[in-house]
Amino acid sequence: MISNILTWAVQRRLASIDHFRQHPLPVQQQVFESLLYSARDTAWGRAYGYGEAPSRQEFARRVPVSTYEQLYPYLERMLQGETDVLWPGATTWFAKSSGTTNARSKYIPVSRQSLHECHYRAGRDMAALATSLYPEADIMAGKTLSLGGTHTSNPFRPHTDSRVGDVSAVIMQNLPAWAEFLRTPPLELALLDEWEEKIERIAQHVQHIDVTTLAGVPTWMIMLLRRVVELTGATNITEVWPNLRLFLHGAVAFGPYRELFRQLIPSEQMRYLEIYNASEGYFAFQDQPDSEDLLLLLNHGVYYEFIPADQFEAEHPSTVLLEDVELGRNYALVISTNAGLWRYKIGDTVRFTCLAPYRIRISGRTKHFLNAFGEEVVIENADAALAAACAATGALVQDFTAAPVYFSSADGASRGGHQWLVEFIKPPQDELQFAQILDATLRQVNSDYDAKRHRDIALAPPLVQTIPSGTFERWLGSKGKLGGQHKVPRLSNSREVVEDILRQLSNSA
Repeated sequence: MISNILTWAVQRRLASIDHFRQHPLPVQQQVFESLLYSARDTAWGRAYGYGEAPSRQEFARRVPVSTYEQLYPYLERMLQGETDVLWPGATTWFAKSSGTTNARSKYIPVSRQSLHECHYRAGRDMAALATSLYPEADIMAGKTLSLGGTHTSNPFRPHTDSRVGDVSAVIMQNLPAWAEFLRTPPLELALLDEWEEKIERIAQHVQHIDVTTLAGVPTWMIMLLRRVVELTGATNITEVWPNLRLFLHGAVAFGPYRELFRQLIPSEQMRYLEIYNASEGYFAFQDQPDSEDLLLLLNHGVYYEFIPADQFEAEHPSTVLLEDVELGRNYALVISTNAGLWRYKIGDTVRFTCLAPYRIRISGRTKHFLNAFGEEVVIENADAALAAACAATGALVQDFTAAPVYFSSADGASRGGHQWLVEFIKPPQDELQFAQILDATLRQVNSDYDAKRHRDIALAPPLVQTIPSGTFERWLGSKGKLGGQHKVPRLSNSREVVEDILRQLSNSA
């Protein structure tokens, strides 16, 4: 009965989802107007004339596109407790993440409105869709096992109630009662700081719970599932949780992990849906089981603009509105949110796969790509190539990173290449074949890479280096980034990450 009531309650959101599918532009206009009206009396709103109710075009002319570093002076004032800076009132919660150009932590404001109207509303929508798509699964009858990070006091105001932490920890700490009832493990375990202890204690706890849904980052979920299998002596997870039916996954591409989860959960009834959420908001989710496209969420307190690829590096980039995007093109995502991020460039790139309704795929990061030689390899290309290489050679990849490498031929001519550090769960049957298929698939899915690889003249074949199991985990641990939504940078035009990992391996040898 409780399951039926909860299912009925969340499915009330289906009408709202259908509404923004069918009326995307009026919905976005309403979100835009609501955001500006709410922030009209903030320091930022007064500086840019929000009270004058500018049009979307005038808003784009007045307000600069900002990176984290450019917005930081305002964010620092909020961290120090000043009110009415970017968003009305005081902000007490901040999502802490990495990824800035100077490698310091980012502190992203999480307002009460963004928690409830963005993260929690999107969570209800995802639950509504899942119960609608898979009614036979009865996922509300059991618990959702979610993994997250931790939170701590605000370093700018250490003796106040202001807190900073991984966005998953912020969300879990503030969950409404109905949502907390549905999840496991309890907060005292979910928010543990020490990651190894967290995995062990959560595994001990959840082996006796009726888990029907998993939610989290594939990399870390694998670690937990393996430990549960070890503790119980089971051969796979379905023996522990026979009612497990759904995995809501995000943060990294699922392709390289699909086969491993199939082995861990060998059930024909198991389903997988992707979500696209970040410290800055919850932006999209997979609404069709037979397609990996993600439905862009349009009535969740986020107003969207898009920077075309030829403007990525511009000092003052031009943007296009939702109604002007084109299929198949790469755009950098620009958001204005009900947490006070204004025309904020979050660093992700997307391409549209459908315009009615608006559906996207995450294509990469504006700073995480390989383009040292004009090859323009993005995350989407890398994931496709790895998946093909794994399928052909029987390999399973735990994690990877890639960077440019320069070397000279015997005649003194210089040409570039890519070095891939790959940690395998199951190594390929033929390492040379793995590298060849990786290369061939990249050539197939990326014409710029193919042109540079022509006759090995400008770009040499990729160098694939197998690294020991646990290398990436140890590297993340050395950076204080174990668990939560932390992940290894997959692609980079800099060799900083690759060299750091190789140096760590050398020192431990």
